[in-house]
Amino acid sequence: MKVYISGKITGLDPIEAKKNFIKAELRLKHQGHTVMSPKGIMNFAGFEHEDYMHVCKAMVDVCDAVYMLSNWQTSKGSREELGYAREWRKQVLWEDESTKEE
Repeated sequence: MKVYISGKITGLDPIEAKKNFIKAELRLKHQGHTVMSPKGIMNFAGFEHEDYMHVCKAMVDVCDAVYMLSNWQTSKGSREELGYAREWRKQVLWEDESTKEE
């Protein structure tokens, strides 16, 4: 399955944020998935939130599922990606089931 990783970036140390995405990417690849992640666009200074969301939604479009990192609830972008994924009936996977939103 093609899986997009969604999680908090803004407000975190850039290295910590990237580590969160890399760890999830490795876990998902180990399970046999093909992975897309916003970690590659984290350092494009000068772009607005909506610019990033345009790119992230395009990544969600080509994936079968969205994998929500456990810190998704405190991320404006992740909440938006979750809503978008549900709107397009993508499967939602959770890093931590206790953060799952019904």
